Amino acid sequence: MSEARDPPSVAPIALVGLFVTALVTAQLVSAKLISITLPLVGVALSMPGGTLAYAATYFASDCISELYGRRFARRVVNVGFAMNLVMLGLVWLTIRSPAAAGSIDPGTFATVLGAGTNIVLGSLCAYLVSQNWDVIAFHRIREWTDGEALWLRNVGSTATSQLIDTVIFTVVAFALAPALLDIGAGLGAEVIVGLVVGQYVAKLSIAVLDTPLVYAAVGWLRARERGESAGSPSVD
Repeated sequence: MSEARDPPSVAPIALVGLFVTALVTAQLVSAKLISITLPLVGVALSMPGGTLAYAATYFASDCISELYGRRFARRVVNVGFAMNLVMLGLVWLTIRSPAAAGSIDPGTFATVLGAGTNIVLGSLCAYLVSQNWDVIAFHRIREWTDGEALWLRNVGSTATSQLIDTVIFTVVAFALAPALLDIGAGLGAEVIVGLVVGQYVAKLSIAVLDTPLVYAAVGWLRARERGESAGSPSVD
């Protein structure tokens, strides 16, 4: 019987955990449309409720790409997609299960947690394209800059992938899917454009603001892992 191995460093586990947690949270809350007023200018931006949570996935994936490489990052993206399906399956299984006495109203529960089919379809289509593009763009920029300018690949990859994600998600979830699935009229072009602009401005702002956090996280985790490697006992 082989010896049990020590668990891997906590860093990749924590980053993958953040990625998946932010991803499934965004999926659960995106059915609600929210409005955020920009300070100073007073402009109100409309966006799905999962915008802020979904933006956190790009922070996690950029840290993962920088620290552990393209192959591992793409695996995380694909695992995240599978976990998204697991979450949806569990939510719908709970919705379909009979309610016990004293339970919250089943209709209210289904309305709050049961993301509409159009939201699910838009989210999954956008996720597959944008998250894989984020990994590809991050490493292309890294190659072009010979491994320098972390800020450029963080902002550049996120800015382009978030634009792709925002357009695909909004158009599919709120315009195409309702018509194709015959679940009601989709939103008008003016509302769709407003949602795309609102989401993208919010996501791009977060991408710029989280750049110092990516630098700090990558630097701290690299130093921590070097320390753990230096302190590990040799194996005879």
